[in-house]
Amino acid sequence: MKLSSFAILAGLAAQAQAHYIFNILFVNGQRIGGEYTYVRRNSNSYNPAFPDILTSDELRCNRGAKPGGNVQTYEVKAGDKIGFKVFNNELIEHPGPGFIYMSKAPNSVATYDGSGEWFKVYETGLCRGGGNVDTNWCSYNKDRLEFTIPAKTPPGEYLVRIEHIGLHEGHNRRAQFYITCAQLKINGPGGGTPAPLVRIPGIYNANDPGIAYNKWTNNPAAYRMPGPAVWNGN
Repeated sequence: MKLSSFAILAGLAAQAQAHYIFNILFVNGQRIGGEYTYVRRNSNSYNPAFPDILTSDELRCNRGAKPGGNVQTYEVKAGDKIGFKVFNNELIEHPGPGFIYMSKAPNSVATYDGSGEWFKVYETGLCRGGGNVDTNWCSYNKDRLEFTIPAKTPPGEYLVRIEHIGLHEGHNRRAQFYITCAQLKINGPGGGTPAPLVRIPGIYNANDPGIAYNKWTNNPAAYRMPGPAVWNGN
């Protein structure tokens, strides 16, 4: 049974301004710098991108987020816990999955455009129940996405891509993409072979079940994560 049109419109209206952007770096629980110190500045502020971005190079780091500018690169170690916090003490107020991808720069990450290969190091989806209940999503009402850098990550400079997909308009083919990219230099012994490797754009299709997802039903489909599998760390 589907929810009423009134319930859908009321839900969409309540979420219309619940926008966010991940622009503050945390390392091992400590805030490092300010907004956009280590994160590339996008031109659409805290507003989302929509599925028309899926075939664009801007899917890598969001609208207008390019190499250069005043963005710094922060040095960390494999095994460190890295977090990316939402600006202005806001929260992730849309239901949907979160992802973190990494791409090793051939030289300095400050000049790297992300055109090389990427791998997924983290994903978060449903913690319980169905996708029609906002609080069933693990990231809902959290203030950040965070992961631990795999111990065997090859050392080097990386573009780290943070993404949350708001699914409240997925049924209308208008899933919302909240994306930023941070610049990190990762030290460590290495020894791993990240896989599977992908190119961006190319990781998603607008018709993927995990993007064109209908949460506005009492019996939602089992959620399927879009994109590649998470690297197993070996």
